Amino acid sequence: MGKFDKLIIKLLSGTSDKNFNFHDILTILKKLGFEERIKGSHRIFYRKDVEEILNLQPKKDGNAKPYQVKQVREIIQKYRLLMQNK
Repeated sequence: MGKFDKLIIKLLSGTSDKNFNFHDILTILKKLGFEERIKGSHRIFYRKDVEEILNLQPKKDGNAKPYQVKQVREIIQKYRLLMQNK
């Protein structure tokens, strides 16, 4: 099992929302085909077949904000992005 698979399991489990590294979220989104724009500390992710836009910013400790981790998880599940990626 590779690093990406471990990150996906951690994300989908929902048990580590408060301790999810911001760069790990970026890795997941890029691997799933999201395009990124950067405006200051904001990272804006979008994808043609996904209606929502994700606007992410890290906390001062380098982790992702828990509500943003939840948003990423919900979009992955809603659009079944893991099924398309395989």
